[in-house]
Amino acid sequence: MEAQRRRLAWERDGADWPHRAHSRFLQAGGLHWHVQVAGQGPVLLLLHGTGASSHSMAGLLPLLSPRFTVVVPDLPGHAFTDPLQPAPGLPAMARALAALLAMLDLAPPALVAGHSAGAAIGAQLMLDGHAPARALVSMNGALLPFDGVAGLLFAPLARLIGGGPLLPGLVTRLVARQARDDRAVQRLLDGTGSVVPAASAALYARLVRSPAHVAGALAMMAHWDLRPLADALPRLPVPLWLLASDRDRMVPPEQARAVARRLRQARVLPLAGTGHLAHEEKPAEVAALIQAAWAG
Repeated sequence: MEAQRRRLAWERDGADWPHRAHSRFLQAGGLHWHVQVAGQGPVLLLLHGTGASSHSMAGLLPLLSPRFTVVVPDLPGHAFTDPLQPAPGLPAMARALAALLAMLDLAPPALVAGHSAGAAIGAQLMLDGHAPARALVSMNGALLPFDGVAGLLFAPLARLIGGGPLLPGLVTRLVARQARDDRAVQRLLDGTGSVVPAASAALYARLVRSPAHVAGALAMMAHWDLRPLADALPRLPVPLWLLASDRDRMVPPEQARAVARRLRQARVLPLAGTGHLAHEEKPAEVAALIQAAWAG
C-alpha cells in the first residue's frame, strides 16, 4: 500500500529528532519499535497519545531522567514504530507494549504516565498485570467513551477506516495532502487548546504529512473501544492522578472529574492555563506532578 511505502525514514525524518542519542530500535512482539531510554533509577514509562509520538515527551525527558529510567516509545503505527496488525485495539496495544518492555530487559515500570489515549493504554497495562507500578498519571487522559464533539468526529472516522480496502488509503492520502498547508497543521494544533514550542509544531507537521503515520493514528481510533476500560477502571490497583487542563478542547476537564467520581483512589489536579498538550506547554509543572505521584 502507498501509506506503507511512504513511511517516515529515521535517516531523513529523524535526523533532528529530540534526544536522538537516547533512541533505540528493536524487534518485540512482531514489531520493529523506536523507543527512547534515558536516565537511571526506577522505570518510568511515558506514553504519548493518538497522532503524536515520542517527540511530545521531549520536554519531560530531561526533567525526569535524573530520577528515573525514562522509557518513551513510539506507539504502534506512529512515527518510526511498525503498525499493529490486524487491529490496534486497547488490549492488543497493551500486549504489544508488554512485549517491548520485556525485550528492553529493564525492571517492570514503577510508574506510568500517559497522555490522552496513552493514559488508557497505561491503565490497560496495569489491569492486565503487565505493569505492577506504584501509580498511574493521566495527562488529560481519554479514559471514558467520547461524547459530544469528539464523539461526532471519531465515530465517522472509524466508519471510514472500516469501510473497505480502498477507503483507508484515500483518507490517509487526503489528510497528508491537506497537511502540506502549514495553516491546516496550525488549525489541528489550535484544536487542542495548546500553544506548543515551534520545534514541536514542526515535528507534528512532519508526522501528519506521512500517510503511514496518519494511517496508524486513524486505525488506532477506529479500533478504540473505551467502554470495557471504563467498566474495569474501578478495579485499577493503584492510585490514579488525573491531570486536567482548563483549556483542553479534546478531553474536557469534566471527564477527569467523572472518572474521579467512579474511583476512590483517583485525584484530580487542575492545570491552569493549558490545553490538551499541557506536558509540552508546561513540562516543569507536569514533571513535578509526576514526581509527586511517585512520592505518594
